[in-house]
Amino acid sequence: MAVNKDPILKRCRYLGISPMVMGINKQSNRNPNANSRRKVSEYGMQLKEKQKLKFIYGMMETPFRHYFELAEKMEGKAGDNLITLLESRLDNVAFRMGMALTRREARQLVGHGHFTVNGKRVDIPSYRVSVGDEIAVCEKSRQSAKFKDVVEQTNGRTTPLWLDVNKEAFSAKVNRLPNPSDIDYEAETHLIVELYSK
Repeated sequence: MAVNKDPILKRCRYLGISPMVMGINKQSNRNPNANSRRKVSEYGMQLKEKQKLKFIYGMMETPFRHYFELAEKMEGKAGDNLITLLESRLDNVAFRMGMALTRREARQLVGHGHFTVNGKRVDIPSYRVSVGDEIAVCEKSRQSAKFKDVVEQTNGRTTPLWLDVNKEAFSAKVNRLPNPSDIDYEAETHLIVELYSK
């Protein structure tokens, strides 16, 4: 499996997103407008928007392209559908629940089998949750100091409206599918649609 080893703060600065979106409570001391002086072409803007979403969700090109193809086949706007598909991944849900500090950590925890969906253990980070699904940390894992520490550190983090989170029970229920208004960063998904439509 390919791993993105880019420095997170440097990448956040280039893509114009806050490190808080990635779950990192740090700020870069460098000039945030350093890259904005250069004129960016239309293709450059489209590519940057695609790179931003791929970086946020920790994805490589092939699976990201697959998600876009699925989004195009669904009813409604392809860009909005893409956000829905990315947000409903199990690793992202674990991060949104506050059971992991970053999406990278959430991906690893899911891969190691620490989460259940409707009582069944799932170790596939790309597993798509549906409305009514109950996601929880495994009984055995709840006792670990790791999860107790993570829950303490993420106590101030706001949880999205589409998830009903119960931190005491280490669980969450999906009330509805996520939509673009639920995300905590700006995404111009129409640029990605234009890029892939060429």
